[in-house]
Amino acid sequence: MASNVYKAIIASADKVVPKSWHAPGSLWNHAAGPKTVFFWAPCFKWGLVVAGLSDLRRPADQLSINTSASLLATGIIWSRYSLVIIPKNYALFSVNVFVALTQMIQLYRAWDFNRKKALTEAKPVAATPVKA
Repeated sequence: MASNVYKAIIASADKVVPKSWHAPGSLWNHAAGPKTVFFWAPCFKWGLVVAGLSDLRRPADQLSINTSASLLATGIIWSRYSLVIIPKNYALFSVNVFVALTQMIQLYRAWDFNRKKALTEAKPVAATPVKA
């Protein structure tokens, strides 16, 4: 049930794509090829990896633990899912592994910051002797 817009785009792209790519089993006609969401979803999801990597420059006190935890969970869940669907989507698997890894690093940074902050706040302040 493809939309008319999709069909028009593919029909015009078919004219431009070399004939050698139209062979059965080629990338163009593959079940996870550029005519499907299985190809484009991983392509666009790399944006989450880039965003996670750019957040490495952000100070640890500004990291969102909830956002990082959610992205870590979805990265793990979708990594597993990408290997049980048919066709197996290794592009989706790889991007989700990288999403999970970048968010795991962010969670560690936030956890380490909060741990060090708690340690510095818990240290008793030494009393300075008063000179009489």
